[in-house]
Amino acid sequence: MQIVPVLHIEQFKEENALVEFYSNDLSKHLETNRKIVHRPHKHDFFLCVLFEKGNGTHEIDFSSYPINDGSLFFLKPGQTHSWSFNAPPQGYIFFHTQSFFELSVADVKLNQFPFYYSYKNPPHLNLSTSEQGKIATRFKEINEEYHGHGVYKKQKLASLINLTYIDLSRLYAFDVSENTLSSTYLKILSDLEHAIERYYKTEKKAHFYADKLNITTKHLNRVTQATLGKTTTELITERILLEAKRLIVHSENPLSQVAESLGYEDYAYFSRVFKAKNQTTPLEFKKRYL
Repeated sequence: MQIVPVLHIEQFKEENALVEFYSNDLSKHLETNRKIVHRPHKHDFFLCVLFEKGNGTHEIDFSSYPINDGSLFFLKPGQTHSWSFNAPPQGYIFFHTQSFFELSVADVKLNQFPFYYSYKNPPHLNLSTSEQGKIATRFKEINEEYHGHGVYKKQKLASLINLTYIDLSRLYAFDVSENTLSSTYLKILSDLEHAIERYYKTEKKAHFYADKLNITTKHLNRVTQATLGKTTTELITERILLEAKRLIVHSENPLSQVAESLGYEDYAYFSRVFKAKNQTTPLEFKKRYL
């Protein structure tokens, strides 16, 4: 059973528009796509949305973030999200595939930007009034270029996105300064997240992932502690429990089957692990979202 719908960029494609990129005025986007964006869903592309005016809540992977004037959010492929508004919001939204950006901008990878290099980094930014004005100008220019018919359209859009991401990276605040993290650490962290994504249902020991990355478990823990303030085991467990939450809420499978699909044949043990991290049992969590 499909857990939540996965939206593809082709679903938003306009006539004669680029296949791997989309931009729109936020209010128009929400109205045009109201049948598919107002319930929990995820994407297979990168998304960036700016709320110039807004009041509500944005839920991303079971964490809730307030929407206010100047709120900006970044989503990576695979993240589940939904939002609710107390009044119609205003702003801009754009999204693109990884290949659209990385094949157009030489020697720049999306995971080099702090808001994309780890799922554990906060997916939002709160802009001041002055910051919002500058960033809104960037979003507006991207939107106008997307809906225009100028030559070298794809190249200009990629350049504008790159400039926007550079500006946002300078504003982005997170606990560990990007300048203190070596590129080697960021590469290891990225490789670890890819490995966890591939094996978390069957492999739950830190030494397995250290072996995959050809480093010692001690060094891998040093990297995760320096970048995210967490152990490798904590990252593995968090990924397992995130998937558990998705399955518990968005599928009709029995809780015992959810546990089994994640590699826990003993449901009682799975329930203890879940409660230890979430202060609630899987059944209590399910009831909360019914």
